[in-house]
Amino acid sequence: MKKTSTRLADGRELIYYDLRDDVVRDAVDRRPLERTVTTSEIRQDVLLGDSVAIASHRQGRTYHPPADECPLCPSRDGRLSEIPDSSYDVVVFENRFPSLAGDSGRCEVVCFTSDHNASFADLTEEQAGLVLDAWTDRTAELSHLPAVEQVFCFENRGAEIGVTLGHPHGQIYAYPFTTPRTALMLRSLAAHKEATGGENLFDAVLERELADERIVLQSEHWVAFVPYSAHWPYEIHLYPRRRVPDLLGLDEAARTEFPKVYLELLKRFDRIFGEGEPPTPYIAAWHQAPFGTLDEFDGVTRDDFALHLELFTIRRTSGKLKFLAGSESGMNVFINDVPPEAAARRLREVASS
Repeated sequence: MKKTSTRLADGRELIYYDLRDDVVRDAVDRRPLERTVTTSEIRQDVLLGDSVAIASHRQGRTYHPPADECPLCPSRDGRLSEIPDSSYDVVVFENRFPSLAGDSGRCEVVCFTSDHNASFADLTEEQAGLVLDAWTDRTAELSHLPAVEQVFCFENRGAEIGVTLGHPHGQIYAYPFTTPRTALMLRSLAAHKEATGGENLFDAVLERELADERIVLQSEHWVAFVPYSAHWPYEIHLYPRRRVPDLLGLDEAARTEFPKVYLELLKRFDRIFGEGEPPTPYIAAWHQAPFGTLDEFDGVTRDDFALHLELFTIRRTSGKLKFLAGSESGMNVFINDVPPEAAARRLREVASS
């Protein structure tokens, strides 16, 4: 992997990640952009104990542009975009309309390919491996920023999810706090560790799933399963067999095997609802241990946390979506219409090979 860092016209950082070492990235952003002004503010909800990002400047962000005006495509034929060069393998840059900025953290965009009409599932294993390298490198770099406590790499795919740019891309949020969902996991880890005399809850969950009927696929270094208490109609959790706290902890064998496993899962997701259906909308989310202190979670260290990816869709059947209505949005109690065992069976049936 070759990494080249540059600056856009308004001062934001942009980084090229290339498969070839001989690629030269010296294109200049020729757009007449003024410096980005953000108004991101973190406010704490004292009743719930969580935080909300207030970011009014995002009201003006790019919204469903036509394909020939996509800001994530390369700059070609006189049309200037967020990427100054005329081609790229993988690009990461600071979001022009970030939810988090400055002392409130940082938001980045990850462009998986220059092909506007592709999806992550269309990437080669080599290309998918380069995306993994970019996620890992950004996790390492962002973890050193004074304001950052947790790094979250994710992809939103599909208009039903709320995606406003059709180009295949994901995002990275670098939070200045431990997110509520991760905090819940850490509390459960601490409670289980104390109750069992030191047993790791992630290890216990993985052991239980390996013995049950919800495994979707497994390889030498990775295990993918529908969890026992899946919140979403079709939801897969992907774990490395060797517990590590973050992407930086993956060994070379696991990194090499990841692209094949992950691409297979994404292709199965597109087959869930049968031929002729539009691409399955999904969210793919990496869960990594926070980089800040874990003192509030008694007896838990970063090494107790288990890196894993959660992949899920809001589509519950052909032409129907799972909405977060009263129980889910009002009380955070999910109701799942698809039994996890049935979802796992379906995901095994639609193997792409």
